[in-house]
Amino acid sequence: MRIETERLILRPWNGGDAASLYKHASDPRVGPAAGWPPHKSVEDSRNIIRNVLSAPGTFAVVDRETGEAAGSVGIMVGGASNLSLNDDEAEIGYWIGAAYWGRGLMTEAVRAVMDYAFTTLGMEKLWCGYFEGNEKSRRVQEKCGFTYRYTRENVPCPMVDEARTEHVTCITKTEWERKKQ
Repeated sequence: MRIETERLILRPWNGGDAASLYKHASDPRVGPAAGWPPHKSVEDSRNIIRNVLSAPGTFAVVDRETGEAAGSVGIMVGGASNLSLNDDEAEIGYWIGAAYWGRGLMTEAVRAVMDYAFTTLGMEKLWCGYFEGNEKSRRVQEKCGFTYRYTRENVPCPMVDEARTEHVTCITKTEWERKKQ
């Protein structure tokens, strides 16, 4: 599966992306904000591609200009999400390397995945979450039309060995269709 936007290509991750993934995911400003530790080596990144990022519905966010995998966006349908969703609902998760912050690229990627989820997969609701203090993630959700629904306290983040507060947002297919007009 491949999705193209004006500035991005969303495609499956592959082993050739390991060096690029390591470049961005080793930055301590990136992973911890999303609940995972910085990558420690290119081999670590290669294993994460193999064991995590190869999941169905997970896309490398590739900069069209450079061809570099700069981040990731994924959609977890129904039971694949940790939010206890119905089969016609999905959660979107994402991150992008710090070198790409502030350019609207993740908003562009999330909007493309929203379109795919609503039009191709037939989802009725999409959910997102962001940890307390992750204003960049909150902003992406806001720009994409997600609205606040509830807060979860003491959400376990075992990869960084802590519990966090998560704010959960949602958009329905009807809301999305209205905003698109």
